[in-house]
Amino acid sequence: MESGIIIVHVVLAVAIIGLVMIQQGKGADAGASFGGGASQTVFGASGSGNFLTKMTGILAGLFFVSSFTLAVIAKNQADSISGVGLPTLVTPMETVDTPAPAESSDLPTGN
Repeated sequence: MESGIIIVHVVLAVAIIGLVMIQQGKGADAGASFGGGASQTVFGASGSGNFLTKMTGILAGLFFVSSFTLAVIAKNQADSISGVGLPTLVTPMETVDTPAPAESSDLPTGN
């Protein structure tokens, strides 16, 4: 179960990276208005932006869900093995109490 979720998690991460790399930046819109070859795109002049943006959002949501699921699985496994063969924490020895410095009224004045 856990290894399947890890595989899905990695595939989602690679897919998100790929989708982000495919998308054009905001500065690319200015070049497209002067005939930047919009007729040669697969999705038309503006269709790819909406499709890629929606797919990135969906994949990001699935990535969040898989991350959260892996965190819950890890916590459950940690709770089930707590105290099994793990060393106990030893507290350090108490420090020796040192006397407080003398107040100025207790010191000899030298008169």
